[in-house]
Formats: sequence, C-alpha cells, structure tokens
Amino acid sequence: MYYGATPAIFENAKLLRNNQTLSERKLWNYINKKQLGFKFRRQHPISTFIADFYCHELKLVIEVDGAYHLDKEQNENDRLRTKEIEEFGIKVVRFTNDQVINQINFVINSLKKKILILK
Repeated sequence: MYYGATPAIFENAKLLRNNQTLSERKLWNYINKKQLGFKFRRQHPISTFIADFYCHELKLVIEVDGAYHLDKEQNENDRLRTKEIEEFGIKVVRFTNDQVINQINFVINSLKKKILILK
C-alpha cells in the first residue's frame, strides 16, 4: 500500500495532513467517511511521493493542483510523477484548486464516474 515509502516520507505526509490547503480541506469534506463508497486517505505516502488523496481499494490517487502546477517545469514534474505512480497500477486524476473551490459538483461527479470505471 505504501510501495516502499521511507520513514521520512511518512513524516512529511504527517506534516502535510496538519497543513492542508483550503481546496484539500474542501474536497476532503466530500470524500472522507466513505461518502463515495470507498475509503480515501489524506496525504498518503506512495514510494517517494505523497498523494493528496489515495484509495487503496480502487488504486486511485486524487491530486489537487495549485497555480504553480501551470509552470512548464512543474507540469513536466507532475507528468513524470504521474507516470511513476501509474507504474504501480495506480490511476491518477488531477483537479485544480479552482475546480475544487468553484466547481465542486463537477469534481465529485467526475470522481463518481471514475469510481464506476475502476470498481
């Protein structure tokens, strides 16, 4: 479930759980406590990465990207990160902070559709 994550990654994940962004908190309010039928974890270690949200049963990562992800270099890093995570057989879906804050119904409906495909 953690794909070789080190103790340092676990410690960083704990720090991130205690300092969630507004958009992460908002999305968590919609997906925690199995509201979508599956358990999601916040700031979950996977290998050398920390996924914003992860459902082990579905092998699904949800990433919530801030504006800095629009930067060309960061965008390439995200692409490589997604590729590495997908090598574990995990699917990755990404939403922007703006989508989570201003279009939460779109985000939740998109997740429901993805879950139907994966289950």
